[in-house]
Amino acid sequence: MAGRYWVETLGCPKNQVDSDKLVGTLLADGMTPAAAPEDADLVLVNTCAFIEAARQESVDTVLALADARRPGARLVVTGCMAERYGAELADALPEVDQVAGFGVPVTLRAKAATPDIPAVPALDLLNLPRPPTTASWAYVKVAEGCDRTCGFCAIPSFRGRQRSRTPEALLDEVDRLVDGGVAEVVLVAQDLASYGRDLGRTGAIVPLVEAVTARTARTRLLYLYPSELNDGLIDAICASGVPYFDLSLQHASRPLLRRMRRWGDGARFLGRIAAIRAREPDAAFRSSFIVGYPGETEADHDVLLSFVEEAQLDWAGFFAFSREDGTHAATLDGAVAPALVRERLCELGELQDRITAARRAGLVGRRVDVLVDEPGVARTHREAPEIDGVVNVPRALAPRTFATVTVTAAAGPDLEAA
Repeated sequence: MAGRYWVETLGCPKNQVDSDKLVGTLLADGMTPAAAPEDADLVLVNTCAFIEAARQESVDTVLALADARRPGARLVVTGCMAERYGAELADALPEVDQVAGFGVPVTLRAKAATPDIPAVPALDLLNLPRPPTTASWAYVKVAEGCDRTCGFCAIPSFRGRQRSRTPEALLDEVDRLVDGGVAEVVLVAQDLASYGRDLGRTGAIVPLVEAVTARTARTRLLYLYPSELNDGLIDAICASGVPYFDLSLQHASRPLLRRMRRWGDGARFLGRIAAIRAREPDAAFRSSFIVGYPGETEADHDVLLSFVEEAQLDWAGFFAFSREDGTHAATLDGAVAPALVRERLCELGELQDRITAARRAGLVGRRVDVLVDEPGVARTHREAPEIDGVVNVPRALAPRTFATVTVTAAAGPDLEAA
């Protein structure tokens, strides 16, 4: 394969890992990166299919790139939409030359190949090598797929059951990233805390975190199911250099969580958060919540509002329920009117914005350790890359280095430091 490529990535950090590994494969095949999509011979769109809004963004991006590509360039759609919809997607988008799934290997459906740019092969990217990075941090995917049956989620239907990588493969990847200058390793998976269970290694996430922590200055974990957050894992996270807890809570009302086929309730979540803060006062917390799930009552909404107020999370995202074909939620009655969903989203968002602003303002005057990502931009342990706010620092501080600075001001989610 020869020529130039452009990869457009949509969705979550797990998709970014897939794109990185796809780039590694293209480079190994002799291709080179293009400066812009219109300069590429091969344009790949790594799509997201988690909710309707993400699917629409993916389709819009594909159509925009179809218009922008130069004559003769191939346009390939891969990622979650390709895996979930396959031939249906290929029929709906005649502009696309190929629909190519990866993750769980699938049969490709391609149109006639463009001369000199052959079809993209079927790839299971989980254990493929990745190219070097110039960033100060890197995502590392520890597993693919999920064994849970959450009522709202279609991911297991197209990503398959959980498939964990071996510790040896993971640590080899971490070693290569660290040797290349990466200072923060971000472990990701659909169900991170269940890592290794499919290999018969229950609790394997703790020794994995400890091994990664021994190799790098910062180890961050994203997407933790709350029932798996035991004392051993909490200790490992607090010792990792990044006491950052990204908890997949989804709601606080016990009855609604049961309709979601989820564990827990607001009281349990608050108890766990309080215990972690007692152990590590500087711990940071992020979560996400679904608003308007079928059957959500005004009382359920009030429970969530009260939880958000009491929890005082550093970061939180609120998302309107999206009905996904084939999920348990798609069979439920009690649909919430869209206007009411928007009203609830606005109320929750405004509350969390005030909480985040107050927590950020509380850092003014403190000395904090930061990792410099690029000139003038850095992060403490409280900010996950590409997700949370940042710390604006003097531009003289070199990227990929650590520095101790004083927070001088806060502006919403961001901090100023000198």
